[in-house]
Amino acid sequence: MGKLKDEFNSYRSIMNEKILASENKTMKRLYSLDTLTYQEGALSTKTKEMLGLATSMVLRCDECIKYHLEKCFEQGVTTEEIFEVFGVANVVGGTIVIPHTRRAVEYWEELSN
Repeated sequence: MGKLKDEFNSYRSIMNEKILASENKTMKRLYSLDTLTYQEGALSTKTKEMLGLATSMVLRCDECIKYHLEKCFEQGVTTEEIFEVFGVANVVGGTIVIPHTRRAVEYWEELSN
C-alpha cells in the first residue's frame, strides 16, 4: 500500500472504532444506512460508488473522495471511467472542484500503482 492510502485507512479505522464504541444508536444506524446504500440493487455497486465519488467531489469532501476512489478501484472502475466521473463532477460543481480533482488524481495513481 502507499503512504496516502495507509494514513487515510489507519485514521479512518481508529476514528470509526471510537465513534461506534460510543453505542450511539443514531450513529450506528447512519453507518448501517451508508453500508446498505452501496449494496447491489437496481444500480450496481460499481455505479453507486461512481455516483458517491461524483457527489463527494461536488461537496468537496476529500475524505469521502478517497473513500469512494478506493471503492471504485475495488469495483474495477477503469482510469478512463474515473476521468469521466471527474468530468461530470467538475461540470456540476464548477471550477472549485479542480483542487479536489488534483488530489483525487494523486490518490488514484497511488491506488493504481
